[in-house]
Amino acid sequence: MWWRSVGHTHTAYALETLIDMVAGATNQNPYDLRIGLLAGEGKNQKRLTAVLKLAAEKAGWGEACTGTFQGMAVHKSFGTYVAEVVDISLHDGAVKVGKVTCAVDCGVAVNPDVIRAQMERGIGYGLGAIMRNRITLTNGEVDQTNFPDYEPIPISDMPMVEVHIVDSSEPPSGVGEPAVPVVGPALANAIFAASGKRKPITQLPMTENGFVFS
Repeated sequence: MWWRSVGHTHTAYALETLIDMVAGATNQNPYDLRIGLLAGEGKNQKRLTAVLKLAAEKAGWGEACTGTFQGMAVHKSFGTYVAEVVDISLHDGAVKVGKVTCAVDCGVAVNPDVIRAQMERGIGYGLGAIMRNRITLTNGEVDQTNFPDYEPIPISDMPMVEVHIVDSSEPPSGVGEPAVPVVGPALANAIFAASGKRKPITQLPMTENGFVFS
């Protein structure tokens, strides 16, 4: 229901992780596959392609140093187009999210500082949820009572975030929620790249799948 970015969370997660699975099964670069799927002259295709290219360029897609693995995702929600690239590394079996590069097209950038702040906070919110947050019920009552049981992302888990705003003359659109749906699948796809396995992470949060984050 009224969870930040509502249905876009699981929609983007299902689609964008599936695309990486297809890329793995067909020996394609996930970026090239997405660019090919977005080919066309439609406005949505052009704007999604633009943010995807910008995020990949700024993140140095395909040029990560040894020990760093990248995953990407792109999605439109609330009239806004967002692409993100997540850089991770592995330390003693634990996943460390080092950097998130975000490109956003929200039409005319009325207040760039607010746009960047909303993207940064949406990324933090989405990471906390996808990594370890959950709400469970027993006999109809919520089990989690406070932050020790439902942990917002700690500062030690918050990666470096870069936000790049596409110059646009389109009407302004939302920035409060669109960063959230993209970061989860981008993280999952980075984990795919690190493990070499294109097995979907279908149980969330990721700690429920046995993942440890540092």
